[in-house]
Amino acid sequence: MAELDDLRSQIDSIDDELLELLGRRMKVADGIADYKREHDLPVLDKSRERAILADVYEKSDESVRDYSQLIFSLLFEASRARQSARIGRASTVGADIKAAMEATDALFPPQAYVACQGVEGAYSQIAADRLFKHPSITYLSSFDAVFTAVEQGFCRYGVLPIENSTAGSVNQVYDLMMRHNFHIVRTTRIKIDHNLLAKRGTKIDDIRDVYTHAQAIEQSRAFLDSLPNAQVHVCENTAMAAQMVAQSERTDIAALSSRSCADLYDLDILAKGVQDSGNNYTRFACIGKQLEIFPGADRTSLMVVVNHEPGSLCKLLERFYALEINLIKLESRPIPDRDFEFMFYFDLECPVAAPEFATLMSSLDDVCEEFRYLGSYSEVI
Repeated sequence: MAELDDLRSQIDSIDDELLELLGRRMKVADGIADYKREHDLPVLDKSRERAILADVYEKSDESVRDYSQLIFSLLFEASRARQSARIGRASTVGADIKAAMEATDALFPPQAYVACQGVEGAYSQIAADRLFKHPSITYLSSFDAVFTAVEQGFCRYGVLPIENSTAGSVNQVYDLMMRHNFHIVRTTRIKIDHNLLAKRGTKIDDIRDVYTHAQAIEQSRAFLDSLPNAQVHVCENTAMAAQMVAQSERTDIAALSSRSCADLYDLDILAKGVQDSGNNYTRFACIGKQLEIFPGADRTSLMVVVNHEPGSLCKLLERFYALEINLIKLESRPIPDRDFEFMFYFDLECPVAAPEFATLMSSLDDVCEEFRYLGSYSEVI
């Protein structure tokens, strides 16, 4: 049996040959790109790629057929990306990003008109206070209304919850993203501390109905199940629940809400920190109508629809891997009126000024049926 060092030496020699061949292949691909540009031909020639992959399958040893097809698929992806950049047919998103970086102020605004869902004391308001020094907050009844206020220019920014560390993504917000035009300009994380609030003098055994937001229910399931006589009701917002309890004449109802709502609405805290996990955070996105990219942006969000065929999502993920761009979130939501097709949401970790980020933005058209750039930003912790 050959020694390990000898085998590795053989591998190194083969790899050197592969690198030389790859360089030669890319130079030929440059020539093909020039020809396609001169004759106004599309970069993608699907029938040729399909024929080559079929030929690779036939020529490959049975033991490596799958690997051979994977490697050639990656070669095609790299070649198309290089040709797109050379021809100059890359997505205009790159130019939009550059223009936004040049036009955006150096500092995030300390004061702005901000739309939030709920009422005073809502976690969205707490997030807005974290993002801005002096926000002028307009409270709206729904997440949809927040998107609309930003989209129509009534407020410069909106603050929306997008995911929780224990309950997961806020699906309602992700579904609304498909219907509205907006950009993410910053995100922040808020520690969630749910408390059982009731009118002063009320005992915990007196509680018959508890009101709170659906996500708060999921985050505090064990505690709510421990209440022997109480029914739980979904409310639009935890702060709205506290406000309702304060305004009600009943003394047998309670709200699951933030500690700040106890002082705000003059309620007693019957139980503190009742969430199932002590490490419970909600991530909030600050959205705006205009594309603004403030200095230090190192995260990016995308909405992507891939071709409805096997391997389409894999090809996109391979692009992230090849460019060494870290994928920190992947969410999928069904597309209305399109059976079994999904919108994919990606959060990427990569400085917006990095060359690999520019390469990614210029080549996404090659691996996506459609994509939408939601913005690049930093996260305030």
